[in-house]
Amino acid sequence: MRVVILPTEVEASNFAGQFITDYINNNKNPIVGLATGGSVLLTYEALINHYKNGMLSFKNTITFNLDEYIGLPPNHIQSYRNYMNQKLFDHIDIDPNNVYIPECFDENFDSASSNYEANIAKHGGIGLQLLGVGSNGHIGFNEPTSSLQSRTRVKTLTKNTLSKNARFFKPHENQPSLALTMGIGTIMEAKNILLIGLGKHKSKAVADVVEGPLSAFCPGSALQNHLNATIVLDKLAASDLKLYDYYLQTEKMKTKYNC
Repeated sequence: MRVVILPTEVEASNFAGQFITDYINNNKNPIVGLATGGSVLLTYEALINHYKNGMLSFKNTITFNLDEYIGLPPNHIQSYRNYMNQKLFDHIDIDPNNVYIPECFDENFDSASSNYEANIAKHGGIGLQLLGVGSNGHIGFNEPTSSLQSRTRVKTLTKNTLSKNARFFKPHENQPSLALTMGIGTIMEAKNILLIGLGKHKSKAVADVVEGPLSAFCPGSALQNHLNATIVLDKLAASDLKLYDYYLQTEKMKTKYNC
């Protein structure tokens, strides 16, 4: 696991944006897994700027999103399809036919889940998966106690997750308590994983992911078993790491010796 600590949210996000840009530019038909939430907003801004500056094209990129609420239509302001359109897709040259989001509108959840897995496999698997991390250590909507071998499926959201996301919904508006999400096993099959953590409120979750025990109680800790996982943090998100100075030293050596 590579841990990159940068001074500010902007610098960490710019690193993540360049990481994704390099992956897309270095692959003929890149398959990228995408995330939603506050942690990735500045990363998406960096990608949009790279596109506008002629540094990046998404014409040959296929994307798979991590998750989507159950019960929201695609045009709902809080749907993750709408989020992706507003925050990224409407501002770049991606083909809408190359965008996949795990949606289910007929309550046939098993079919929607298996079809999503089949689509990922049909395209050769995800080459780079972008992740945020929840304050309880969840990745995607894989809440604590999720199986570390889980596949795409419906998950019931915890009270913690619901309370954190309640601010996005209007008073008295129905807030979904179910979501269709890639499983941890699905995520772990990505060839490369990039997780971004920003802010002091994520510092405990980050410490559990990076340095805590491998446990279903902290789903993100599964990344400790991934061969090509990069964790990008601002200094506040990294502030609870016991080996903070070691990670800084390691990155300096990596830069010095280009290794």
